[in-house]
Amino acid sequence: MQFMVLIYNDSSLHEKLTDGEADDMMRECFTHADHLAQNGKLLESRMLEGAETARSVRIRDGRTSTMDGPFSEAKEVLGGFNLIEAADMDEALRIATGFPWARTGRVEVRPVRDISAVRKRVAR
Repeated sequence: MQFMVLIYNDSSLHEKLTDGEADDMMRECFTHADHLAQNGKLLESRMLEGAETARSVRIRDGRTSTMDGPFSEAKEVLGGFNLIEAADMDEALRIATGFPWARTGRVEVRPVRDISAVRKRVAR
């Protein structure tokens, strides 16, 4: 079963880290990711550029609008994702606890839906 592990960063906490602490966290993350990949658990891993580089698109009543940044009032912003393979949610959560970003933000784990089943259903 596949799970998306979404990494949310709280910049106010991350900014309190020294350069050395931030680098240590990245090394810890890479070590964890390498271990998961070697064991067939990590399928994909990506970092996102900062929220200040984002643009959002919204369509309402046929009108398209774009705005700077993520459309969110949240203090934590999406910083990256990992696509993992796990037997169930419990295993996925155990894997997610190995990412250090839970200490300076939040790590969300969500099952990935089989889009091919949805495609078949709506193609009828």
